[in-house]
Amino acid sequence: MKKLEVEVISQEIIKPSSPTPSHLKHYQLSFLDQVSPMVYNPWVLFYSSTGTPQFNTTTISNHLKKSLSHVLTYYYPLAGRINGRNFIDCNDEGIPYKEAKVNRKLVEVINNPRPEELNHFVPFQPDDITDVTFGVQLNVFECGGIAIGACLSHQIGDGLSHFTFLNTWAAIAKGPQRDALPNPQFILAKIFPPINISGFDPRSGVMKENIICKLFVFDASVIEDLRARYAENTPNEMPPTRVEALSAFIWGRYLAVTKEQCDSSKRRTHVVVHAVNLRPKMEPPMPPNSFGNYYCFTMTIIPSLNNGEECHRLVKQVREQIKKIDKDYVSNLQDGNKHLDFLKSCSQRVLVKEELVPFHFTSLCKFPLYDADFGWGEPTWVGSPTLPFKNLVVFVDNKHGGGIEAYIHMTMEDMAKFEADEELVAYVNKKI
Repeated sequence: MKKLEVEVISQEIIKPSSPTPSHLKHYQLSFLDQVSPMVYNPWVLFYSSTGTPQFNTTTISNHLKKSLSHVLTYYYPLAGRINGRNFIDCNDEGIPYKEAKVNRKLVEVINNPRPEELNHFVPFQPDDITDVTFGVQLNVFECGGIAIGACLSHQIGDGLSHFTFLNTWAAIAKGPQRDALPNPQFILAKIFPPINISGFDPRSGVMKENIICKLFVFDASVIEDLRARYAENTPNEMPPTRVEALSAFIWGRYLAVTKEQCDSSKRRTHVVVHAVNLRPKMEPPMPPNSFGNYYCFTMTIIPSLNNGEECHRLVKQVREQIKKIDKDYVSNLQDGNKHLDFLKSCSQRVLVKEELVPFHFTSLCKFPLYDADFGWGEPTWVGSPTLPFKNLVVFVDNKHGGGIEAYIHMTMEDMAKFEADEELVAYVNKKI
């Protein structure tokens, strides 16, 4: 197959269709926004050509730009510029919009997707963070199919915020139910007020060099086998969820192939980290259209690595940690300074002292990834570019079939061992 080439042929700035009211010109960032990683959250939505005359580049681009201008009046902070780590100037400067042509057919990309190639389909690279909060790139394939690449700054919103925005944009584009759209809620700073975060670097976990991402696909039947396997040691409890079982399996295989490193003279503690959506955990629960970084992390510490039962214990321990995320936890989290001290301590132990070996999981399963119908149907496939993090797994649902796609980021050395692991290979439907 020929080398992928994505050529940007035009770019412009899209501004809101109406000016932001004066009382909304200053958008306060919350404490959770302040400590979120300084990266862009990138996603690519692929749409196959319908073969109809309406599906042409000019019509599509004009349609996207017009509806984007309208949706920015609802999501006015996205058209502004980040000012330091405290607030956004909602000055209606607008967002970058690029158009690019791709020297391949769409099916050639989605049948053999490579996360590092998907980085060419988005307007910014994840670690190239600026004061711009959002950007779009329309990619047109040789066959007439398209891909919409979008980047949202993690400084202002999490994964659910991103897809809620994309789906609202699509609903406006499709029309005519605009009046029925739920308005986004921008109240996170009232719940988690900003604080002075000096001494904490939101870029501390970013690690672009020597990182590779592979996409592993696990069928529904395989995941059910894993759920049954890890339920054997806890017969009186609810079976592990799909994400719990798959997390335990992936971490276990990583542990197995890196055991030599763990046996080194420096004693290290493994920490399994899961991102948790705070919206349903709050009192009262927050609706999905609540915009911002409504998430926190659970940390499951695994001190012993010798008896072979770590994965079975991990399922139970992770569940216990997630149960702790309740209204009382949220209340304590509102004391930002206490949580900031905890984050500083973890960063010191990971990056400086090398005492902790973290492995991160974030799940977008059951998120509305395939709802964005701009007027030409649902996405054929939704993919994630490579992210600049070590030991990170991102779970998303298959479009059909109940399986899970796992984007796994590791160092090149660890990935070479991991993808060759016989037990892993036996469970994977497809590795990309």
